[in-house]
Amino acid sequence: MSDGDRKATQHEMIMARMGAEREFNETTLPRIRKQGREALFALLPVAQSDTGQSGVVAKFLLGIYNGTRFPFNLSELRRLDRSLFNQCIQVLAMDFQPEREIHECVNEGGRFFEELADTWCPSNRR
Repeated sequence: MSDGDRKATQHEMIMARMGAEREFNETTLPRIRKQGREALFALLPVAQSDTGQSGVVAKFLLGIYNGTRFPFNLSELRRLDRSLFNQCIQVLAMDFQPEREIHECVNEGGRFFEELADTWCPSNRR
Protein backbone atom coordinates (compact mmCIF):
# COMPACT_ATOMS: atom_id res chain seq x y z
CA MET A 1 0.00 0.00 0.00
CA SER A 2 1.41 3.36 -0.97
CA ASP A 3 1.76 6.23 1.46
CA GLY A 4 -1.01 8.09 -0.39
CA ASP A 5 -3.36 5.09 -0.17
CA ARG A 6 -2.60 4.68 3.54
CA LYS A 7 -3.37 8.36 4.20
CA ALA A 8 -6.58 8.12 2.17
CA THR A 9 -7.65 5.04 4.16
CA GLN A 10 -6.86 6.76 7.46
CA HIS A 11 -8.84 9.81 6.35
CA GLU A 12 -11.83 7.62 5.42
CA MET A 13 -11.68 5.90 8.81
CA ILE A 14 -11.55 9.22 10.64
CA MET A 15 -14.47 10.55 8.62
CA ALA A 16 -16.48 7.40 9.31
CA ARG A 17 -15.82 7.70 13.08
CA MET A 18 -16.80 11.36 13.02
CA GLY A 19 -20.00 10.52 11.15
CA ALA A 20 -20.87 7.78 13.62
CA GLU A 21 -20.21 10.14 16.54
CA ARG A 22 -22.37 12.85 14.97
CA GLU A 23 -25.17 10.33 14.37
CA PHE A 24 -24.92 9.16 17.99
CA ASN A 25 -25.01 12.74 19.32
CA GLU A 26 -27.99 13.69 17.15
CA THR A 27 -30.20 10.62 17.58
CA THR A 28 -29.08 8.18 20.27
CA LEU A 29 -27.83 10.55 22.96
CA PRO A 30 -31.08 12.56 23.18
CA ARG A 31 -33.01 9.27 23.58
CA ILE A 32 -30.60 8.08 26.31
CA ARG A 33 -31.00 11.38 28.14
CA LYS A 34 -34.80 11.32 27.89
CA GLN A 35 -34.98 7.74 29.16
CA GLY A 36 -32.49 8.57 31.91
CA ARG A 37 -34.54 11.54 33.14
CA GLU A 38 -37.71 9.42 33.13
CA ALA A 39 -35.92 6.68 35.08
CA LEU A 40 -34.48 9.21 37.53
CA PHE A 41 -37.92 10.60 38.32
CA ALA A 42 -39.25 7.07 38.77
CA LEU A 43 -36.39 6.27 41.18
CA LEU A 44 -36.64 9.39 43.33
CA PRO A 45 -39.74 8.29 45.28
CA VAL A 46 -38.25 4.81 45.68
CA ALA A 47 -35.13 6.36 47.21
CA GLN A 48 -37.32 8.29 49.67
CA SER A 49 -39.19 5.18 50.79
CA ASP A 50 -37.99 2.76 53.49
CA THR A 51 -37.49 -0.65 51.88
CA GLY A 52 -34.29 -2.59 51.29
CA GLN A 53 -34.48 -1.67 47.64
CA SER A 54 -34.94 1.98 48.62
CA GLY A 55 -31.59 1.98 50.36
CA VAL A 56 -29.87 0.54 47.30
CA VAL A 57 -31.51 3.07 44.99
CA ALA A 58 -30.74 5.99 47.32
CA LYS A 59 -27.10 5.01 47.69
CA PHE A 60 -26.80 4.46 43.94
CA LEU A 61 -28.17 7.95 43.26
CA LEU A 62 -25.92 9.43 45.94
CA GLY A 63 -22.96 7.72 44.27
CA ILE A 64 -23.78 9.50 41.04
CA TYR A 65 -24.37 12.75 42.92
CA ASN A 66 -20.95 12.61 44.62
CA GLY A 67 -19.04 9.36 44.14
CA THR A 68 -16.12 10.47 46.27
CA ARG A 69 -18.30 11.22 49.26
CA PHE A 70 -20.73 8.35 48.67
CA PRO A 71 -18.90 5.37 47.14
CA PHE A 72 -21.29 2.74 45.83
CA ASN A 73 -20.66 -1.00 45.61
CA LEU A 74 -22.08 -2.06 42.24
CA SER A 75 -22.86 -5.58 43.50
CA GLU A 76 -25.63 -3.95 45.56
CA LEU A 77 -27.59 -3.57 42.31
CA ARG A 78 -28.19 -7.34 42.49
CA ARG A 79 -30.62 -6.68 45.34
CA LEU A 80 -32.98 -4.79 43.02
CA ASP A 81 -35.84 -6.18 41.01
CA ARG A 82 -35.34 -6.07 37.25
CA SER A 83 -37.36 -2.88 36.72
CA LEU A 84 -35.41 -0.86 39.31
CA PHE A 85 -32.13 -2.29 38.05
CA ASN A 86 -32.96 -1.22 34.48
CA GLN A 87 -33.92 2.26 35.67
CA CYS A 88 -30.61 2.59 37.50
CA ILE A 89 -28.76 1.57 34.34
CA GLN A 90 -30.71 4.17 32.35
CA VAL A 91 -29.72 6.86 34.85
CA LEU A 92 -26.11 5.70 34.69
CA ALA A 93 -26.19 5.81 30.87
CA MET A 94 -27.58 9.35 31.03
CA ASP A 95 -24.83 10.35 33.45
CA PHE A 96 -22.08 8.93 31.22
CA GLN A 97 -22.26 12.03 29.01
CA PRO A 98 -24.27 14.38 31.20
CA GLU A 99 -25.97 17.47 29.93
CA ARG A 100 -25.92 18.57 33.55
CA GLU A 101 -25.18 17.13 36.97
CA ILE A 102 -27.80 14.78 38.39
CA HIS A 103 -28.81 17.16 41.20
CA GLU A 104 -29.48 19.84 38.58
CA CYS A 105 -32.17 17.62 37.03
CA VAL A 106 -34.24 17.79 40.23
CA ASN A 107 -36.03 20.81 41.66
CA GLU A 108 -33.95 21.89 44.67
CA GLY A 109 -31.71 18.94 43.86
CA GLY A 110 -28.87 19.88 46.18
CA ARG A 111 -31.22 19.92 49.16
CA PHE A 112 -32.93 16.72 47.96
CA PHE A 113 -29.68 14.77 47.71
CA GLU A 114 -28.39 16.08 51.03
CA GLU A 115 -31.63 14.92 52.67
CA LEU A 116 -31.13 11.49 51.07
CA ALA A 117 -27.62 11.49 52.49
CA ASP A 118 -28.91 12.36 55.96
CA THR A 119 -31.33 9.44 55.76
CA TRP A 120 -29.18 6.74 54.16
CA CYS A 121 -25.58 7.79 54.88
CA PRO A 122 -25.64 9.80 58.12
CA SER A 123 -21.93 9.19 58.72
CA ASN A 124 -21.10 11.08 55.50
CA ARG A 125 -22.49 14.45 56.51
CA ARG A 126 -20.66 17.51 55.35
